[in-house]
Amino acid sequence: MPRQARLDAPGVLHHIMIRGIERRKLFINDRDREDMLERLAKLLPETQTACYAWVFIPNHAHFLFRTGLAPLATVMRRLLTGYAVSFNRRHKRQGQLFQTPFPAHSR
Repeated sequence: MPRQARLDAPGVLHHIMIRGIERRKLFINDRDREDMLERLAKLLPETQTACYAWVFIPNHAHFLFRTGLAPLATVMRRLLTGYAVSFNRRHKRQGQLFQTPFPAHSR
């Protein structure tokens, strides 16, 4: 059975979880966590998205977002693509970093 389409409209609250592919680490060191936070700090005001909480665990992360004018898919694509490129360069890796699609629970 296909999954239901995600509710995505301005003001919707989303619990997002991202995972490393094959349970690989997304955050190896403090620099990785700082990189993700810096990207969030830049992206959230640009997209008028509010972030109420986040947690970084070595092989996954959780976020609590309230969407603004930009669709959630756009916010996540920008965040995760930039992070993956930076992570792969920093750790001299290639290929996919995240499992897809990212699960989201909307309210």
